[in-house]
Amino acid sequence: MIRRSFLKVLAVAGLAFAAPAMAQDIDPENVLVLEIAGEANGTVEILLRPDIAPKHVAQISALAREGAYDGIVFHRVIEGFMAQTGDVQFGKREGYQSASAGRGGSDLPNIPAEFSDIHFGPGIVGMARSNDPNSANSQFFIMFTDYASLDGQYTVFGRVIEGMDVVNAIKLGSRSANGSVAADPDYIARAYIKADGAPE
Repeated sequence: MIRRSFLKVLAVAGLAFAAPAMAQDIDPENVLVLEIAGEANGTVEILLRPDIAPKHVAQISALAREGAYDGIVFHRVIEGFMAQTGDVQFGKREGYQSASAGRGGSDLPNIPAEFSDIHFGPGIVGMARSNDPNSANSQFFIMFTDYASLDGQYTVFGRVIEGMDVVNAIKLGSRSANGSVAADPDYIARAYIKADGAPE
């Protein structure tokens, strides 16, 4: 009875996203693994949600599988808010230029919005975009904390299930420069889908 009541409270609170916590419930095909290097050093696992954002999950998975995220920096990191990465075009660690990072995408087309009622809280992963709701492409962000003003405005496609301590250690950017990381940003050394195993 207690367990049933607790689950009901979770659902009413909009926290049902947290339900598939047991390893046997998680399909490795729906887990994105990020190996992060720099000041933050470790592995982050993100549970992907094709049930709420199938187009976004498909694009993120495709980019990870082709190695597009390998060597891509966290170019915008705001304390008490989020860490943003995924600029395949201008976010490469080699030759990094903070003025350009965050302006690009990938060779794949933009994705139409797939908004949901998932709350933007710690560990939630959402798609970055311009003012056009249908302009998401390759960039994404990981939340450090609650930020209700994003709810229903940005597409949620996943949640951190392992390695939130690594996320919280990502090098911060300058508040005066809207979180831009001027030099030596932390980066994704490798990104892959867990079902595929780590690349050689």
